[in-house]
Amino acid sequence: MADQFRITLAQLNPTVGDIAGNAEKAVSAWEQGRAAGADLVALPEMFITGYNTQDLILKPSFHRAAIEAVKRLAEACADGPSLAVGGPWVEDGKLYNSYLILSQGRISSKVLKHHLPNETVFDEVRLFDAGPLGGPYAVGNTRVGSPICEDGWHEDVAETLEESGAEFLLIPNGSPYFRNKYDVRLNHMVARVVETGLPLIYLNMAGGQDDQVFDGGTFGLNPGGELAFRMPVFDETVTHVDLQRGNNGWAIAQGAVAEQPDEWEQDYRAMVQSLRDYMSKTGFAKAVLGLSGGVDSALVAAIAVDAIGAQNVRCVMLPSEYTSAASLDDAEAVAKSLGVHYDHVPITQSRAAVTETLAPLFEGREADITEENIQSRLRGLLLMALSNKFGEMLLTTGNKSEVAVGYATIYGDMNGGYNPIKDMYKTRVFETCRWRNVNHRDWMMGPEGEVIRPSVIDKPPSAELREDQKDSDSLPDYPVLDGILEILVDQDGSVADCVAAGFKEADARRVEHLIYISEYKRYQSAPGTRLTSRAFWLDRRYPIVNRWRGEI
Repeated sequence: MADQFRITLAQLNPTVGDIAGNAEKAVSAWEQGRAAGADLVALPEMFITGYNTQDLILKPSFHRAAIEAVKRLAEACADGPSLAVGGPWVEDGKLYNSYLILSQGRISSKVLKHHLPNETVFDEVRLFDAGPLGGPYAVGNTRVGSPICEDGWHEDVAETLEESGAEFLLIPNGSPYFRNKYDVRLNHMVARVVETGLPLIYLNMAGGQDDQVFDGGTFGLNPGGELAFRMPVFDETVTHVDLQRGNNGWAIAQGAVAEQPDEWEQDYRAMVQSLRDYMSKTGFAKAVLGLSGGVDSALVAAIAVDAIGAQNVRCVMLPSEYTSAASLDDAEAVAKSLGVHYDHVPITQSRAAVTETLAPLFEGREADITEENIQSRLRGLLLMALSNKFGEMLLTTGNKSEVAVGYATIYGDMNGGYNPIKDMYKTRVFETCRWRNVNHRDWMMGPEGEVIRPSVIDKPPSAELREDQKDSDSLPDYPVLDGILEILVDQDGSVADCVAAGFKEADARRVEHLIYISEYKRYQSAPGTRLTSRAFWLDRRYPIVNRWRGEI
């Protein structure tokens, strides 16, 4: 029997629905594995279709096309190493999330996912049938066990594989990022290694898909739980890993251990990567956004420049009579620091025209939030006009604090195709700006150094829709607001929990009420980067009509 087994791990970025393009990536990885003398080339979960497919996978013509593509892959990759690829499989009228092993021109083995996740962003119970507990598959004389993603989080699948003769575990994943998720994954995988005594390879996908970002970070563990190698986070990369058989069985040869960045860098990378991929996969090369002189739009501008390059970003200042001189200066300074195209488009004349048009209808009524919203909606109209005329995706710039309590104007500043800071609370926005000013990485396309000057970060936040307006006029100060939101949204807590944590009951009740009445806005908001396990969209699904309010 062979004493060495080489596996080529393809941590790649597929595109949902691009079956032909994903197949080409699979062939390229297989060719690299063949050149390196690999026994097996492995791709992540559901790679041939891209992931997460949501209900697209239920369309018969789609999953049939994916299965046929895998069969063609088997034929194209007949002369060389085996190829393992995630994709759909239909058997006895049932649709499965499967891992298909291709060898000698055919599909030689099939692994059917047993545990179907049905929480957070996953709805697999309604999409797939659950496969049975199965045994390992053979690659040459080596028996490999492949729990598929969620299967690796449960002990029964891995234990069944070990008991039925698996010599090591290869776990293909489509595991999306949330803050500090690597530690969660690692703890589960260490448990599987300790329980089975087998080496384990955790293979993850890379790249952005809608709100989700697959952060790579593929790693291997030896019996006992020691880290044998770790691939870079977020990057597309192909790595060859050797397993060697000794007196105590198989072990992974020690390889490179890529640095694990801190949570601030990973959050920023996730926002850059998700925007870059969302634009490229939807066919946009350029972006436009309103640059107000405030911290949120400054951060989105920096993310956009780091994602697609300054030459592809247009920033627009749309001042009114309420826009301060400081905001004008700050917006221009940010634009110059980032090196973007900068337009100055006052809304004064447009606002006057709308005011005049509505004057007969509004006669005898005091000015109120209506007039403030008109300004925001005029800005949204003008930005959408630029987007349409120049083919640039409009980016919206509302942070999670604002999205949570509805501190945004629907059909106004909420306009846009994508919002990279949608899942980042305001207090973290400030710190992320400071982080970007003192950190630069080779995956950033923007300039090094300070790109958001301190006056943008340090001044009191204001929508500047009326004289001397401050966000704190309408909301609790952001440290208080974000603390309450962390409990009510991220921890799914109650008003009583907020009070127990030291917040005023009146503040907690008010914030809870604002969250609930703003649901209709979130239903109509742009998608945005998922940074936590309680992001607004698939992680948290609430009714629009809802009279529930918590009790103390």
